[in-house]
Amino acid sequence: MTTMTQSSVPRHDSKFASTLREFCRQEFKPAFGKLAASFPSNPLWAAVRRAGSELWLDTGDVDEARALWCREFTALTTNNTLLNKEVQKGTYDKLVPRAAETIRKADAKIDDDRLVLEIAFILNAVHALKLVETFDAMVSVELHTALSHDLDASVEYGKRFHAICPERFYVKVPLTPSGCIAARRLSDAGVPLNFTLGFSARQNYLITLVARPAFVNVFMGRLNQFAADYKLNDGRMVGERATHASQRAVSGLRVNPQGPKTRQIGASMRSGQQVSDLVGLDVFTMPVKAAKEFASMSLPPGDVHNRMNGSFDVTWGVGVDAKADRLDVLWDVPDGLGKAMCKLYGEDLASFDGKKLAAFLAESGLPDLFPAWTPADRDRIAKDGKIPVYTSWRDDVRKGRASWDALFTESGLLSFAADQKALDDRIRKNLKG
Repeated sequence: MTTMTQSSVPRHDSKFASTLREFCRQEFKPAFGKLAASFPSNPLWAAVRRAGSELWLDTGDVDEARALWCREFTALTTNNTLLNKEVQKGTYDKLVPRAAETIRKADAKIDDDRLVLEIAFILNAVHALKLVETFDAMVSVELHTALSHDLDASVEYGKRFHAICPERFYVKVPLTPSGCIAARRLSDAGVPLNFTLGFSARQNYLITLVARPAFVNVFMGRLNQFAADYKLNDGRMVGERATHASQRAVSGLRVNPQGPKTRQIGASMRSGQQVSDLVGLDVFTMPVKAAKEFASMSLPPGDVHNRMNGSFDVTWGVGVDAKADRLDVLWDVPDGLGKAMCKLYGEDLASFDGKKLAAFLAESGLPDLFPAWTPADRDRIAKDGKIPVYTSWRDDVRKGRASWDALFTESGLLSFAADQKALDDRIRKNLKG
């Protein structure tokens, strides 16, 4: 996917955007606020809600969600990977040529890359509307990965998503320097955001103060898998501790009446036990497997209590030097970051772009929040997959050239990009007929 120039970005208030909005909504028949009472109530999930956790399902599969859905669930979250799974089923193959015809009529000069991007945008919105219509739920929609480092395009597409269903859409923006500034502009414009691909308390502290989104995430399951894969420990509590620490950092900022009201999501949950251990977290977004496992534990609702005042200690394996390997970056919020944020508030943030934000943090002694990845670095990260290779990156981390949270974020973004490419390739195949 080629990078769009500023002049090629379709504005959210353009006739083109309005045409695509009408196309997406042509078969949409919402019943806002009328369906919730029709779903059964579940005593166990009701107990989790009373303990302080909002409940979302992390799936784009309507049938999977329907099998679990109850009155206590309020949202579904999708991403590039989950949307690709639905598109690869062939569900939207017939929609692609109709969407292309509408787009070409609205912009006769559109090039092939932008045509694919616009169709992918439509598929994302149409599928999310299907989820809204079925469950009357809030639904997270995610920007195309080609926009991750494009500030202007992220703002315009974010506003376009919001305009399609302002009643029920959260817009997901990924953690990049440009994403942070784009998210701030979208938040200032009243677009509710689910800021994604966070892995540490310090990342989410930064995001909350800079972008002021509705939600931030910690992808806890990947952190535990990393620890298990490389025998750092038994694969427990690394993700939980990072998530708990992030909630404490974010909720601490909510105390200020003028402060951001950002809430913490526990994402990439892998088991029912994680759900149980983190009751009281602001929000769970649970894959179907984790939700089913928690339900199968048959806990008496009376035994479900808020656990956020507990400790989430990590026991490292023999020979692991967590301090030297800077593994505590996942849950520590350094004093230097707080000082940098105070200084940043004295700057004209409206004049910032992604490069200026990354440079500001580097000058403030925090260069590893947004490392200057080289093309070779990105190739290494992409080959690693969703989980960074510990032995490959340990020396870079010890030298301060990289950090584990930044590595996980880049790994996640490149993984999403691979799934986005598969989705885009399916679109191109259907366009050829």
